[in-house]
Amino acid sequence: MIDRSNIDRPKLNRPKLDRQGIDGQAFRKIKLIYRAAAHTVGSRVQRSRRGRAVLAGTRAIARSFGRVLHQLWLEVTGFTFLAIAGIGALAGMREYGKYQSGHAAGPGRLVLAVCFTASFIWFGVSSFWRVKKRAKRADFP
Repeated sequence: MIDRSNIDRPKLNRPKLDRQGIDGQAFRKIKLIYRAAAHTVGSRVQRSRRGRAVLAGTRAIARSFGRVLHQLWLEVTGFTFLAIAGIGALAGMREYGKYQSGHAAGPGRLVLAVCFTASFIWFGVSSFWRVKKRAKRADFP
């Protein structure tokens, strides 16, 4: 074993940094200032007709994007679950082959693969059902 304690290592002159975070009182003050500024800006926007129109438009756009992003999320998760179920189905077929040829100790792994595949198929299909149900319920085409 090599003794590395005697090896001369170069000394780096790094400045000491104070890495403490914001304490509770400073955080409360920052939060209070932020709330006061938001309230002031919000009240001025609500008073003007143009401000209310911009706010209403922003809300409508955000709602529309939120719906689309939620639909996309459900579809992506549904596809992911179905893809994982496909992997489980391949494992189940492999385990079934082992079980039929007598190389498996018992049906435990086969049953586990079937249960895994069935549950992930359910998760995937139910995610797509939720997308379809939300599309019927939406107030715009």
